[in-house]
Amino acid sequence: MAKLTIMFGVVLILLGLVGFFGSLLHAPTALIPSIVGVILAILGFVALTDDSKKRMLFMHIAVTVGLLGFLGTAKSIYDYIQMIRGVQFPHPLAVEEKAAMSVVLLVFVVLCVRSFITARRARA
Repeated sequence: MAKLTIMFGVVLILLGLVGFFGSLLHAPTALIPSIVGVILAILGFVALTDDSKKRMLFMHIAVTVGLLGFLGTAKSIYDYIQMIRGVQFPHPLAVEEKAAMSVVLLVFVVLCVRSFITARRARA
């Protein structure tokens, strides 16, 4: 799971950079996915340890960061659907970026929870 966390971190970093350089405004808030991605990547690197207690701790912290990031951006999925239906938003690229971040983090959280359940069953 640690390598998967690093991969999701890299995806979020790239998402933030594309959002930042893809907009004409170069708004610093476009880098928020990159910040979350850096945090996840660092936690993933730290979780690459043989000590199972430390690995569990850092992976639980990573999934908590992912869950909080998803909860903070979940409304943007609805906004994106509304935008597809024709509703106008002042910054459509921001809506798309937040929706993409939300989906990426949701997939990450689901994969982590499945991994945690599998690991717990294997211990029992």
